Amino acid sequence: MSTKALPFDHAFIEQLAQEYPTPFHLYDEKSIRENARRLNVAFQWSEGFREYFAVKATPNPHILKILKDEGFGADCSSMAELILSEKVGITGEEIMFTSNDTPACEYAKARELRATINLDDISHIDYLDANVGLSELICFRYNPGPLREGNVIIGSPEEAKYGFMREQLFEGYRKCRDKGVSRFGLHTMVASNELNAEFFVETARMLFELAIEIAEKTDIRLEFVNLGGGIGIPYRPEEEPVNLEAVSAGVKAAYDEMIVPAGLDPLRICMENGRMVTGPYGFLVTRAIHSKEIYKSYVGVDSCMANLMRPGMYGAYHHITVLGKEDAPCDTTVDVVGSLCENNDKFAIDRQLPKIETGDFLVIHDAGAHGHSMGFQYNGKLRSAELLLQEDGSVRQIRRAETLDDYFATLDFSTL
Repeated sequence: MSTKALPFDHAFIEQLAQEYPTPFHLYDEKSIRENARRLNVAFQWSEGFREYFAVKATPNPHILKILKDEGFGADCSSMAELILSEKVGITGEEIMFTSNDTPACEYAKARELRATINLDDISHIDYLDANVGLSELICFRYNPGPLREGNVIIGSPEEAKYGFMREQLFEGYRKCRDKGVSRFGLHTMVASNELNAEFFVETARMLFELAIEIAEKTDIRLEFVNLGGGIGIPYRPEEEPVNLEAVSAGVKAAYDEMIVPAGLDPLRICMENGRMVTGPYGFLVTRAIHSKEIYKSYVGVDSCMANLMRPGMYGAYHHITVLGKEDAPCDTTVDVVGSLCENNDKFAIDRQLPKIETGDFLVIHDAGAHGHSMGFQYNGKLRSAELLLQEDGSVRQIRRAETLDDYFATLDFSTL
């Protein structure tokens, strides 16, 4: 069982909040680094293995710099993410640019950075060629449709707007080859927050099978396959984390069984996880400011969906610790809510917690990915600061909290 431990205590947060008012996101650098190293070690059998961190999960340059130090690249899907990566020195084939419905200017930036462009549709070959030009290396995103099941978050592949159908892949590779492209990759992404290790092994087998068929039908030898991301994290205490070593062993067994006999070794393995890299090592720290007793019991905190959208958007579970009351009995049932004018602005529904009093600090776990990054300004809400708990135990601000001046900065009052 996952223990949901914290790298800090009540006294630490009480002192920290004197300098940085709640709410704020706090990331644990030591654990992020250790986790990154574990993934790299697990796949060290694959020569040239690279994890392209999904920038969308935690788009902060200080986090990207940590992961660059650990040998990670960047999985980007927009202009802003490309520029974030560039600013921390991630360029060239350290970037995988996977986007959809992409404007030419973003392709141009990806070409400028010499990123690997991962095309989402067969029509994008001509679009890219006409507007920017094709590079020597091109990758295609595969959508297996009915051949594979997705999961709740990412949905059924047949309903997804992403990727090439199977037969389009062969046509696309031939077309790019005839246009002068000489290096090729293959990518897929069919699940998000998946905890079944075997799912990722089956994804590898699917791509290995395709790599063999592509070689047979087109005489094109792929340089790499990108297994995508989607490795989940145990949001609930009773859930177990994905065994990375088991995933790696299963992928290697499939590689030795399929790729080596087909004469396609070496075939580089890539991944693009975001959530499993930083998710468990980020925390939303908030303070109880109100309690309410009507048809149900409510605890109101000083954060809201603008700081963590997942519970309201997906009904997702995030564990909550009431600091200083870790050993107190969970004998009250409450909804933990924010102040947004939306009834789904709830971090927890009918959650059993210790008795919460005004001023108590609540820590919402597993907010290190798809937390701050999904923030918004509806109701004029301001996004919170991001702080980094460094390896030496000190804390550094890596993004300041928004102010009302930030909120009004793009409005022109002079023409009223």
